[in-house]
Amino acid sequence: MTDQTTSEVVESVEEVVEAAPVQETDPVAALTADLQRLQAEYANYRKRVERDRALAHELAIGAVLTELLATLDDIDRATEHGELTGGFKSVSDKVIAITTRLGLEKYGTAGDEFDPQIHEALMHDTGIDVKVATATKILQPGYKFKERILRPARVAVTDPAEAPTE
Repeated sequence: MTDQTTSEVVESVEEVVEAAPVQETDPVAALTADLQRLQAEYANYRKRVERDRALAHELAIGAVLTELLATLDDIDRATEHGELTGGFKSVSDKVIAITTRLGLEKYGTAGDEFDPQIHEALMHDTGIDVKVATATKILQPGYKFKERILRPARVAVTDPAEAPTE
């Protein structure tokens, strides 16, 4: 490079620098923006942690309730046969009250329309007295916790009989 070329380059750079607007950065505004960004990140983090904590809490309760389903079935069978008396009746009432308070819901009644999302068909039959597939007998009730199916209702299903063709 020659001296003349170097001086031309320096002049063109000086022109560009003069033409560019000079941005004055206000340190208070920059720090305020950083603080607001950090506060927003922290608020989002807190919300995410609370949501994850609530989900873990629900999953833990659901797991405990799932383990109690066999005991609840035994209590139902003992009640049907009239074997719950005295202290055992009191204990069974408390267990049922606690599970209900936690949000466990028992479902499945004879005559409900069969829904494969919430029912498990163990037996099939056909009948002329039904128009749609119907759970005619509840073999084992279903349980759900906060709209989550813990166990589907095990049912006997009656399908509509086909009309005889002439």
